[in-house]
Amino acid sequence: MRIPVATPSHNYDVVIGAHHITTALYDLQDKIDEADQLIVFTDENVWALHAKHFTEAFPFDFTVHILQAGEACKTFDSYFAAQTFLLQQKCTRKSMLFAFGGGAVGDLTGYVAATFMRGIPFVQIPTTILAHDSAVGGKTAINHPLGKNMIGAFYQPQAVIYDVDFLATLPEKEVRSGMAEAIKHALISDEQWLQQLMKQDITHLDTAILADYLQRGIRVKAAIVAADEEEHSVRKYLNFGHTYGHAIEAASGFGKVAHGEAVMIGMVYALLLSEKYGDLTRQFTLDFLQFAQANGYVFEPVSHFSFDDLLPFLLKDKKAEYGVLQFVLLTKVGIPYVQKISVEECREVDAILRTII
Repeated sequence: MRIPVATPSHNYDVVIGAHHITTALYDLQDKIDEADQLIVFTDENVWALHAKHFTEAFPFDFTVHILQAGEACKTFDSYFAAQTFLLQQKCTRKSMLFAFGGGAVGDLTGYVAATFMRGIPFVQIPTTILAHDSAVGGKTAINHPLGKNMIGAFYQPQAVIYDVDFLATLPEKEVRSGMAEAIKHALISDEQWLQQLMKQDITHLDTAILADYLQRGIRVKAAIVAADEEEHSVRKYLNFGHTYGHAIEAASGFGKVAHGEAVMIGMVYALLLSEKYGDLTRQFTLDFLQFAQANGYVFEPVSHFSFDDLLPFLLKDKKAEYGVLQFVLLTKVGIPYVQKISVEECREVDAILRTII
């Protein structure tokens, strides 16, 4: 299955399939033949699980650079070490990077590619459900202790090669984390799809159903990115649930709460806010919360912090302007918009959230 992503800076395809890495890479051979070196960035966990399969499937010579697993690879030190590795390998502007791993590996690799010698090509080969979102659209970044993804660039890959076979080894926590982004895509685009998802045990989906949900999410994101590559307008809708979720994630210490788990908390918070400004009801929010909890999403991290603990992270959100918070809300399912919210309103809704979880 091939999904085109058309942006002002670059057009490319997301190719979804099974056992198709070799074929998909041969489809890129014209670009690969122009490269003087192929460098694969991966993390220690992914490489331990998939090194043999990947090496057999990758039809060209490559050199591998192994990163720390998870958000630990998105630090200044990891970024600096990656740049040093490329320089030691005598890489040039004609070298090509491949991100083989989850969202963190993709974010780090993309930012290294965007900045090494002012930009070299890279390809995303995601291994997680979460990366169906993060690998598409060209957002690349590393973290700062004061905020998630605060240092980065918009930089599109040459291609995204998505082999669903890699998803079979994911622990349930990672499945849950990744599916939160698919649920987000449904919330901002399609009520019927959302109702279908809310009837499922989303941690034990049939492979064909999972692949269908992932391609739907990618199509939602591709359409939005094509309309707004650098998040000046509608691309902000993809941040539904992320403002409060990122605050939970950052306050907890990156990697302590899975990204998707934090986003699920943030989505319930955004639904509560949406009740005030749109047509959503409290019953819908409670039904969605029940669905989330039934599927193992945890809301306990909220109790670890007061609102005042979270506020500095909320104010560092990239949508905030002149000290005013902006949240992506829903008029109703499938109709997102951006709303300015006062700190006092945020505090009130935070208090409501704590009473229902």
